[in-house]
Amino acid sequence: MKFPSSHFLFLLVSALLPAAGLGASNGPAPGQRVVSYDLHISGDWQSPAGKAVRVLAINGAIPGPVLRFREGDFARITVHNDLEREETSIHWHGLLLPNPEDGVPGVTTPPIAPGQSRLFQFTLRQGGTYWYHSHTHLQEQSGVFGGIVVEPRGGEPVAADRDQVLILSDWTDTDPKEVMRMLMRGSDYFGLMRRNSQSILGALQSGNFKDYVKREWNRMLPMDVSDVGYHAFLINGRREAKIEGRPGERVRLRVINASAATYYHLASSAGPLTIIAADGPPVQPVSLPMFLMAIAETYDLLLTIPEHGEHELRFTALDGSGHSSARFGAGEPHEAAVPPRPNLYQMDEMLNLALEEQEEDPMASMRLPRPGSPYRLLRSLEDTSLPSGLPRRKITLHLTGDMNRYIWSFDGKTIAAQPYVYIKRGEIIELELVNDTMMHHPIHLHGHFFRLLMGQGARAPLKHTVDVPPMSRRTVEFEANEELDWMFHCHILYHMMSGMARVFRYEEETLPHAEASSPPRHHLAGPGGLGEHAHDPGYIWGAASLQSHMSEGLLTWMNPGNDLMLAWETGWAQVDTTEYEVDFLYQRYFNMNFQAFAGYRITNMEDARDRALAGINYRLPLMLWLNSSIDSDGEARFTLSKRFQLTPRLGLWGDLFYDTGSRWEWSTGADFTLTRNLAITTSHHSDYGTGAGVLLRF
Repeated sequence: MKFPSSHFLFLLVSALLPAAGLGASNGPAPGQRVVSYDLHISGDWQSPAGKAVRVLAINGAIPGPVLRFREGDFARITVHNDLEREETSIHWHGLLLPNPEDGVPGVTTPPIAPGQSRLFQFTLRQGGTYWYHSHTHLQEQSGVFGGIVVEPRGGEPVAADRDQVLILSDWTDTDPKEVMRMLMRGSDYFGLMRRNSQSILGALQSGNFKDYVKREWNRMLPMDVSDVGYHAFLINGRREAKIEGRPGERVRLRVINASAATYYHLASSAGPLTIIAADGPPVQPVSLPMFLMAIAETYDLLLTIPEHGEHELRFTALDGSGHSSARFGAGEPHEAAVPPRPNLYQMDEMLNLALEEQEEDPMASMRLPRPGSPYRLLRSLEDTSLPSGLPRRKITLHLTGDMNRYIWSFDGKTIAAQPYVYIKRGEIIELELVNDTMMHHPIHLHGHFFRLLMGQGARAPLKHTVDVPPMSRRTVEFEANEELDWMFHCHILYHMMSGMARVFRYEEETLPHAEASSPPRHHLAGPGGLGEHAHDPGYIWGAASLQSHMSEGLLTWMNPGNDLMLAWETGWAQVDTTEYEVDFLYQRYFNMNFQAFAGYRITNMEDARDRALAGINYRLPLMLWLNSSIDSDGEARFTLSKRFQLTPRLGLWGDLFYDTGSRWEWSTGADFTLTRNLAITTSHHSDYGTGAGVLLRF
C-alpha cells in the first residue's frame, strides 16, 4: 500500500472519510469510480480433501472470488444468502470502512437472513492485500472466505511482472460444530490425527520421560501447538498450486492465511523469501530463509522465477501434521526445507521463541529451527508515528485459557462475561498483550491499524493482526479515531467462539469514563450488542461402556462454568440381581484442578437407599484425581483414580474406592481407541469380576 506522502495525512483522511459520507449508504462522490460485485453464499457438495462433504461456497467455489479494486474506488458488494436455514455475514478483514459496513452480525451489522441480501457500500481507503470471510458461527471453516486486492494510488512501490494471489486454508471433513463439541469435551482424537499425542511410550522413545513425569507432577496438561486435526491444507482450494511465470520474471505473491486454526512456516527451495508488504501496507524489503505466518495475516512476497528447475514454496503447518505447496519454474524438482516437528514434551523448546525475541539481534529468532514471525525485521516505508499531542492510555490484556475445558478468554473472562473495553475518541491506546498460555494466538482488531512496537522507532510497521507467541507479549499502539463498536479477538476461530474476544467500544461524549465491566448501552440482539457472543455456548457429550459384566457411563451438558451430569454404574456378573447406581448432578467448575458438585443418587445396592449428596473433585500431583462426597444419610465416599496413557491409542486406568457404608471397592481396566467414537475396552471390578466390550464416545 502506498500511503499519502505523510502518515499524518493518511490518519486525517481516514478519520474524515466517514464524516464526509464517502463509503456510506448515500453512494459515491461525483466522479468516483464504482466497482460492483455479487457474492452468493450457498450450500454445496464438494471434495476439498478427496471426500464429498457438505460445504459452504461463494459463487459455487472455495475460496470465493478475489475482489479487485483501486485505492479510492467506491465498492458496491451485494452479499446474497442462498442458504435455506442459516443466517450469514461477511466481514472485510483489514479494510478501514464505516462501522455499519464492518459485517460482524449483532455487533456492527445485522445478520443476513436466509433468502435475503445485503448491500455493502464503502470507499477503498488504502491499497494492499486483504481478505473477507463470514463472521457467523463457524462458517469460515466451511468455506466462506476470499481475497481482496486493492491497487494503491500511484501503483505498487515495488514493481513486478506478474501478480498472483495464494489463499491458504485448512480443511476438515468433520462438521465444524462437531469439531467444536469435540474440543469442548476434551477429545484427544485430533492428537491422533496430527500424530502428536503424548504417551508414556512416546516419552521413553524420545528420551523425555523425566519431562513427562515432571509435567504430571506439576498437574499440567500435555502441551500442544494446535487444536484441530485437519484432513487437508489447501492453496486456492487445492493441495498444490502453480505459480505462473517465465524464467527471470518477478512475481508478486499475495499470500493470505485464511485458515481457521493453522499457522504455517514458509520456505522456498529457490532461496530466501523477500517480504515487501505485511497486512496490506508496504514494508522495506527483507529476505528470510523461513518465517512463521499467523492466521489472518497477509504477506506480499517478491519471487523471481528461476532459470532452471522446478522449485517449491512450501507452507508447513505449525504442528508438522501436513503442508501445501506452490510450484514454480520447470525442470528437475527441488523441495523446500521442512522445519522439525515440535517436541511437545519439553517446555523449554516451547519457550525458545520468546527468549530469542528478547535478544539484541533482531535475526535471533529467525535462526531457530522453528523460526517465529518476522516482526522485528519489518520496517514501514514512511514515518508511522502518532500525533504527540494526544492523550495516551495503556491497556493490558492477558491472553488466558483452560485446555482442560477448552475455555479461551482475556483476563480469565469470556466475552459473554466481560464484553467491553472502553476507549475514547482522540486518545492513543497503548495495548499490551500478555500471553499466559502455551499456544500462539493471532489477535485481530477491526476497523483500525496499529503500530507494532518492536524496536523500529518511527518506522514501526502498521498491522491489524499480530501473533502473540506462548508465554510472550506484544505491545501495539493506535489512535482511537473511529466511533461505536469494533470487534477484537483471537483469529483462531474456535478460540474466538469459545470466548477469547472483546468489543472495543467508543464512549459517548456525554458519558463519564466507564470501566470494562460497565453495562452495555444497546440491546444485545442487534448492532451495538454482542450478537452470538452474548452467551457462552453449551454442549452435550458423553461416554458409555457396554461390557460382558457391567456398564458405566457419563452424559454431560456443559458450558464454561457449569455441568449437568448423568452418571451410572450397572453390574450383573457375580451378583444375584443386577445392581445399579445412578447420579444426577450439578457441578460448578472453578478451575482445572477443583470442582464442586451436588445432586441426587438413585440405587438398589444392598443396605443403601436413594439420597442427596454433595462433594468435590480435586486433582493431586501426578494427575491423580481425588473425589470425596457425603450424602444425606451421613455416609462418606472417597475415590482415588488415575489414567496411564501407554501409547497414543492404548490407555490403562485404575480406581480405588472407599465408602463408609460398603467399605472397599476397586477396579482397573484398559481401552484402545479405534475411531473418533469407538474403542474396545476390558476391565476388572472387585464386585463384578472381569469382562470386555466396547466404549462409545459421543
